[in-house]
Amino acid sequence: MNKWLFSMLVILTTFLMGSSFAIGKIGLSYTTPLLLVGIRFSLAGVIMAIAVRLLRIPHPKAFFQWIKIAVIGSFQTAGVMSCIFLSLRTISAGQSSILTFMNPLLVVIFGTIFMKLSYSLRQWTGVILGFIGVFITLGAKLSFEIGSILAYLSAVSWAIGTLLIKKWGNEFNTWVLTAYQMLFGGIILLMGSLILENPYFRITGTSISIVLWLAIMASIVQFAGWFYLLQKGDPGKTSAFLFLAPFFGVLSGWLILDETINWYVTIGGLCIFTGIFLVNWTSSRKMEAGSLETSLNK
Repeated sequence: MNKWLFSMLVILTTFLMGSSFAIGKIGLSYTTPLLLVGIRFSLAGVIMAIAVRLLRIPHPKAFFQWIKIAVIGSFQTAGVMSCIFLSLRTISAGQSSILTFMNPLLVVIFGTIFMKLSYSLRQWTGVILGFIGVFITLGAKLSFEIGSILAYLSAVSWAIGTLLIKKWGNEFNTWVLTAYQMLFGGIILLMGSLILENPYFRITGTSISIVLWLAIMASIVQFAGWFYLLQKGDPGKTSAFLFLAPFFGVLSGWLILDETINWYVTIGGLCIFTGIFLVNWTSSRKMEAGSLETSLNK
């Protein structure tokens, strides 16, 4: 692939990943958190499901395969997005994005414990450095705000979703899996909104634009662009650029929401970015689990 095209697509997709935190926080002025992400992913899932049907891409036939997709969606979409958008009520978009994108570090830990996967010394160094960065980002104190805990839980849910995709993903076409896990996740989020919230949606030009941006640009376009990069380039090395997403999360929070970037957030963020880079940087002959979560990134 042309280096300029590769660079532009990397910047575009990671910008869409990171900036969705700030744009989502603006959206919370018009609706409740679970309803916002429920609408976002139900809409994105419906659009993609129609597309894969029209393209006649093979769909699962066994009932338990659909159950597996629903389980993936419950972690990869519902769990991750509910925790992110609930966290945005009490912490900054930048801090939420930094904590959420530590998921590659958790993949190494969970993969070792539950799936007996093996990782290199470099990757474990990245994990240790990343967790040091988390400690610094939180102000070098152990008393977490509820928003910080929720953002961390979003990373946990994302890591679980990643490992489930590693375990079951070969049974499905990637586009079909993406479409329906988003749709199932969106439906779960809408049900959660009805049960756990007093949902409302204030219809304005801005609120509609935010939903469309999150559903189309920050979900469908972002995923399509990133998956294209993984297909055309070295998947392991391409995934190393995931560290740009929390960078854009912090930057967009500063530019769009006028959020203050504290010195310890900057230092902690740099540690986490470096840790993510070390975890994801793999050779073309051996793409390890740390890079897989990006294939279904929102």
